[in-house]
Amino acid sequence: MSLDSVRAFFADKAPDIAVLELETRTATVAEAAAAHGVAPAQIAKTLSIRVGEQVILVVTRGDARLDNKKAKAVFGGKVRMLDLAEVEAATGHPVGGVCPFGLSAPLPVYCDVTLRAFDEVVPAAGSTHSAVRIAPGRMAELTGATWVDICQEPG
Repeated sequence: MSLDSVRAFFADKAPDIAVLELETRTATVAEAAAAHGVAPAQIAKTLSIRVGEQVILVVTRGDARLDNKKAKAVFGGKVRMLDLAEVEAATGHPVGGVCPFGLSAPLPVYCDVTLRAFDEVVPAAGSTHSAVRIAPGRMAELTGATWVDICQEPG
């Protein structure tokens, strides 16, 4: 169902963007990078986090790590990663397929500024075998995302 909701999202909002389905599993950054022929940094991973009672999604580059101090300053409280059951309940997507598209319910979406290093990124698309290729700015525009600086510098 999750992949279907992502397909419906793109059919409605960006029919020019194709959802790519692969035979190969792409649930981790390393798997996705190898399958799509890009550097791990170019994989746009979606983190599901909670700040107080609020669940939010943060899309970062594949090699980025959340900076807890920066995140606390931006979001006004301590952040905690959701567990597997919470992720699927909040997004409608299984872990490994989580993305900011076709969510089961609206959630605030944030994109980390480190994504701007790329002309194109590859986020998951609702399953562990699907993805899209998209410009970071277009992804933020389509999802109503806010740009934030909450990751450690890569490297």
